[in-house]
Amino acid sequence: MSASAQAQGKLEARYTASLAGIPLGSGVWVIDIASDQYTAVASGRTTGLVKLISDGSGSGGAHGLVQGASLMPTSYASSSTTDKHSDEVRMTLRAGTVKDVSAEPPLIPSPERVPVTEAHRKGVTDPMSAAIIPVPGTGEVLTPDVCKRKLAIFDGRQRADIDLVFKRMDRVKADKGYQGPVVVCTMLYRPIAGHRPERPAIKYLVEQRDMEMWLAPIAGTRVLVPFRFSIPTPFGLGVLQATYFVAQPQPTQAARQTPAAPKTQ
Repeated sequence: MSASAQAQGKLEARYTASLAGIPLGSGVWVIDIASDQYTAVASGRTTGLVKLISDGSGSGGAHGLVQGASLMPTSYASSSTTDKHSDEVRMTLRAGTVKDVSAEPPLIPSPERVPVTEAHRKGVTDPMSAAIIPVPGTGEVLTPDVCKRKLAIFDGRQRADIDLVFKRMDRVKADKGYQGPVVVCTMLYRPIAGHRPERPAIKYLVEQRDMEMWLAPIAGTRVLVPFRFSIPTPFGLGVLQATYFVAQPQPTQAARQTPAAPKTQ
């Protein structure tokens, strides 16, 4: 059986974001994976005390093709709004190459910024598709090998690599939905273009060796997605974690089209 024939399922996940244990926001992520295509849509907003300081919300989505054990994004969009700022990115891709992109506001020109060239827009994926990780083969899905990969990401303004390195196996339990093993990968950030290397935030992320992504399976598929992200900051540990992680396997197209066997007397 091909990887694509196994990869059919739908996930609804709800996440909470916190910093040093203080709630910052919440969000929903819905992923629908069919035999030949996938769609992912997310939305979120600030909550708690943070909302009193700055009320913000955002949404995004990605769509693409399932080709064997690979995902090939074809479109990506994101938008966010706060009291003082709005941001919007739209992007179309084909075979890993960005064909069209618009970003408002655009990057502020700076001699310190590493310029983005056409070469930086090839062999990439969008930020949302990058977090949907198909596992080739027919064996166990949750293995250390899952973390042996590089995510080449272009977000509409900046190009960066995220190298995943296996850290450990762990277990999780959502308030509702998935409970079981996860693969924990260390995330190593390497900016390529569109950034300013001397910015303190960039330097901090490059030097960081304790960022983690915890990957859990979508039932009915050979696809893993993040159950939890954690990033140490100077103000405490930043965490994005699922509280609701419910996946529903979907019947394959062949199964839907196969007529029921006649009843025997």
